[in-house]
Amino acid sequence: MRILIADEFSKPHLDSLRGLGLSVDYNPSAKADELAALAKDASILVVRSTEVKKEVFEQAKALSLVIRAGAGVNTIDVASASARGVYVANCPGQNAIAVAELTMGLILGSDRRIPDNVISLREGKWDKKRFSEARGLLGRSLGVLGMGAIGLSVATRARAFGMRVIGCDPMFTAEKARALSFDYATAPLELARQSDVFTVHLPGGAATKGIVSRAVLAALPDGALVVNTARADVIDQAALLDEAKSGRLRVAADVFADEPKGGKADWSSPLTSLPNVYGTHHIGASTEQAQEAIAKETVRIVESFLTKGEVPNCVNVAKKTQAKYQLIVRHFDKVGVLANVLRELGEAGLNAQEVENTIFEGGGAACCKIQVDSEPKAEVVQKIAARANEVIFVDVVTL
Repeated sequence: MRILIADEFSKPHLDSLRGLGLSVDYNPSAKADELAALAKDASILVVRSTEVKKEVFEQAKALSLVIRAGAGVNTIDVASASARGVYVANCPGQNAIAVAELTMGLILGSDRRIPDNVISLREGKWDKKRFSEARGLLGRSLGVLGMGAIGLSVATRARAFGMRVIGCDPMFTAEKARALSFDYATAPLELARQSDVFTVHLPGGAATKGIVSRAVLAALPDGALVVNTARADVIDQAALLDEAKSGRLRVAADVFADEPKGGKADWSSPLTSLPNVYGTHHIGASTEQAQEAIAKETVRIVESFLTKGEVPNCVNVAKKTQAKYQLIVRHFDKVGVLANVLRELGEAGLNAQEVENTIFEGGGAACCKIQVDSEPKAEVVQKIAARANEVIFVDVVTL
């Protein structure tokens, strides 16, 4: 079985993949437009930032699993993967500490203007009076939009600096906030009104695009700092530029709209040219520790898929099918029994949407649970039950 690694990947963990019996094709310089051809005979594809387009799933017939070696799957056409029955998984939480560390670095760097200090010294200038002006973090309020692994890691570190933390997330409740000694906001607008520093830790995608709207930015107090180490499109970029241009808000970002796809490029942005904006080069997850953790998690996903047929962190398997009834068939563990049962269902026009077969100790009997989209008629159940040398008992339950 062939696995294509189409981005940078930890070398020792390439050997771990080979140890699973895989033929490893390591091509870290692969481009998105080349991926369909490169993955043509691959069963597993691993990417970091390389985009996986619809064409990949149309042309790579053997492809069964795509893993994003990072958090989120916004660079993968998940709908096309699902249409072709291809599993899509990611490695959530493995880069949380790295992103949280960068977030705190941006907050501290912005407050103390550390980059400007460095530039001034490199230019041979000493200006202690100007650079002594800073607000300090103690007692300041940090609004965290997105309380997943990264948001929680940021919040924990901010508390160590004496900041008041306010969390906001659909999955984060007032009860959870109280348990962590955090404050709680029900919506981004409410969060913004209370935040001296407003940091975003949400995944990209249609559900979060523009969630930090012009109105949310306008609700921030004058002089507030907006930090984005998540995805550019979660913030209204035009509104962010207007607020930064006016000088009302400060900005620190690791992600930008239309940022270069490759590792090096000539690139400029109206946002990054402003003196009250600090930017980094989309390096949030780029620590050795994070990359090792992500590579290890990728190997774990692949091993589980190969040995157990299970895909940890899968994002595109239906949580619930349309099945309304479950057929329970206790049967003798013999060749052809399940094939005969499924044939009877097929002839009756019943679609089996989930099938689980459990073998009992001794190997003589088994129980098969088959979820179907409509109710099996009595005569269908009777036909299955009539196979006395194969079937022990049949029952139907409503889901």
